[in-house]
Amino acid sequence: MILWQNRLTSEKYTVSELLDFQHRSCRLRRVAADCILAALSSEYVINMMIDLIAPISDPEHPLSLASLGVVKLQDVHLTSPTDLSNSAALSRVLVELTPTVTHCSLATVIGLGVRVRLEQALPPSYRVEVKIKEGTHSQADEVNKQLADKERVAAALENANLMGILRKMMKPCLE
Repeated sequence: MILWQNRLTSEKYTVSELLDFQHRSCRLRRVAADCILAALSSEYVINMMIDLIAPISDPEHPLSLASLGVVKLQDVHLTSPTDLSNSAALSRVLVELTPTVTHCSLATVIGLGVRVRLEQALPPSYRVEVKIKEGTHSQADEVNKQLADKERVAAALENANLMGILRKMMKPCLE
């Protein structure tokens, strides 16, 4: 199904192609994706987000976050802006992760991977927030604090070793 066609070049795009910003950085495509996402139902957009993050692999196991139950459909929440006439209004995405064990040492890395994947794939009009689901991790408050801190996230993304782990985790998403 074609959802958007470039009038100048006659190129045709589906939603998933428009959202694949790792390979397509054209501003026009970002604007078109914003318009398309605004027109879609929130349930459909949430399902697309699950499709983006479900295949991320666990850093310790050769399994996806979805197959381990870390990422669940009911734990992805989308809040659209109330004033749609305000072009600066942001949609908010909240993903609550459920670690496999309450003492998971890589919960922050997994949360960072989910955040990076969504921030790379979604248009800039979406604010992404990733948290550990309440009562599922012994240090949830500390992990959530790290995931919410923009400076810590930026510093983590400059770490070559951590970026190598994130690339390995994202590999199934790009296949």
